[in-house]
Amino acid sequence: MQLTAGCHISFTATAPAPLILMLRPRSGFAQWVMKEEYLLQPQVPVVEYTDSYGNLCQRLIVPEGALAVSTTVQVETADHVDVQPGAPFVPIQHLPETALQFLLPSRYCQSDSLAELASEIVADSRPGYDQVDTIRQWIHSHIQYAYGASDVSTSAVETARHRVGVCRDFAHLGIALCRSLNIPARMVVGYLYQLEPMDLHAWFEAFVGDHWYVFDASQSELRGNRIAIAYGRDAADVALATQFGPITLTDMQVWVDAVAPQ
Repeated sequence: MQLTAGCHISFTATAPAPLILMLRPRSGFAQWVMKEEYLLQPQVPVVEYTDSYGNLCQRLIVPEGALAVSTTVQVETADHVDVQPGAPFVPIQHLPETALQFLLPSRYCQSDSLAELASEIVADSRPGYDQVDTIRQWIHSHIQYAYGASDVSTSAVETARHRVGVCRDFAHLGIALCRSLNIPARMVVGYLYQLEPMDLHAWFEAFVGDHWYVFDASQSELRGNRIAIAYGRDAADVALATQFGPITLTDMQVWVDAVAPQ
């Protein structure tokens, strides 16, 4: 399905200050970027670079006053997500080097503190894909989805303790539980068609068998028509806006629509 998606973000700065944005998806597995538009008002110089995870980042100085950023992208997306029940666990010595960093504990995913819980959850599951899917099902069944119950500092350990959160927290917990079982897991942020309520979305991927597979504990069914924007160890790596100075995000609007067939 072809989707058009985008966001409009407003900032206010009391003095000029640096800002890093991460708003441009890349063509890749399960998505092809057909066209895009990126507008800033007022227009300011922007330098783009690729970070260590392959994400496209935009670096700029926000002028004193208001800044509006609008992005729109048209993407050919996969209608279905690849699944592979029974895909085997990959021993660490056989993992690709690019996956090794996603085995380690990170700021929001303290996998070294959740090994006991992970072992309990997957006790009856085959190592590999089935373990990850059992984790996904457990989170969906045992963690309450509730806006306002967590904040940007909430970690996987806290979500496991309080049993409440939003998609970001669900992803962090899934990642941490997978890593505690020596399964590489990474966070993804992007757009999901027909997400309710509409917002930017977070899910996770795990490396089992021969590649990365999508898992989304916040949804009752694994759905396609996703547009991935950024990948990283946890939310610290995939923030769509990182400010350094007196900048306030004042408004954000997100939309995802199907493109009518020609």
